[in-house]
Amino acid sequence: MSIKKVIISGGGTGGHIYPAIAIASAFKEIDPQIEILFVGAEGKMEMEKVPKAGFNIIGLPVVGINRAHLWKNFLFPIKLIQSLYQAFAILKSFKPDVVIGVGGYASGPTLIGAWLSRIPFYIQEQNSYAGITNKALGSKSKHIFVAYPGMSKFFPSEKITITGNPVRKDLIDLSGKKEKATTFFKLKNQVPTILIIGGSQGARSINLAILDGLSLFEKAGIQLIWQTGIHFEADAKNAVNKFPQLSCFVSAFIYEMDFAYAMADLVISRAGALSVSEICLSGKPSLLVPFPNAAEDHQTENAKSLVMENAAILIPDKNAKDTLISTAIKTLDDQDLLAKLAENSFSMGRPKAAQQIVELITEQCK
Repeated sequence: MSIKKVIISGGGTGGHIYPAIAIASAFKEIDPQIEILFVGAEGKMEMEKVPKAGFNIIGLPVVGINRAHLWKNFLFPIKLIQSLYQAFAILKSFKPDVVIGVGGYASGPTLIGAWLSRIPFYIQEQNSYAGITNKALGSKSKHIFVAYPGMSKFFPSEKITITGNPVRKDLIDLSGKKEKATTFFKLKNQVPTILIIGGSQGARSINLAILDGLSLFEKAGIQLIWQTGIHFEADAKNAVNKFPQLSCFVSAFIYEMDFAYAMADLVISRAGALSVSEICLSGKPSLLVPFPNAAEDHQTENAKSLVMENAAILIPDKNAKDTLISTAIKTLDDQDLLAKLAENSFSMGRPKAAQQIVELITEQCK
């Protein structure tokens, strides 16, 4: 059986969406005639990002479980049942040859529908700690693609292939982009540069630490590329205006991440799966500040996988205010440390993850 139609389901965060888009793009490279349909969750960021990448998407009304306020979950079973019915209708109408789940709210109903409809489905797990949906359906899947070793504690070992996480193709080769990045961000070419990324929604503890440290960065002659998230952009811009000697690009979201990584000498970031994969692929030294409320504390596990290889420095979220800025400045001053972190980070990158996933699926479906 040759693959003619593919459904890719999941989303909610960039960490799910961008790997999904990378997989879709890899399918199109193999055969431009392959039809690809995304299934996401209504109101989530995939409903904007996927069409922008040139693919069609249908949204389900599914929502996640509110762990903080359990009483707010009374609509959860209703929306889940609605989403299951809609997922069945989408599968029946589109008739995919395979379904790929990348995690996130919409992935569950779609993969359950594929399993009950006897359509082969695959799982791509980005994190070092598997999500609830993926753990529940792993034994039913045809194969599971993971980014970290040791995932047999969640999935049948015979079904696992370590591919790394698919990332945006423009990050695979950053050579020659620094000069363009300097112009794009209106920064200086030979000045130490820190890239600050807190994920698509920003990271409050990181943002507040950077805010408090602006005078120290100005004094140290360090320039910043600061992705703030939508809720902190105005505060950040107002604060930066008070330091005229500080070169700083501030934006809620940065689409030109290849330029941002090309410009960076050091990255400060959360430790979501996508961010970790991009940092490794670009071979950048990093300070990772894991989001402490991530499910099963998986961001800390992601960060530890780099720290164990001397490829990153971990700063606990609770320590960010007191130690993040001083550690960043100290790290930038230590060229030997920077070089070692960069070398080890780059060695952990997997630039062909999307192609490897698509090739294995194509081979299994012959």
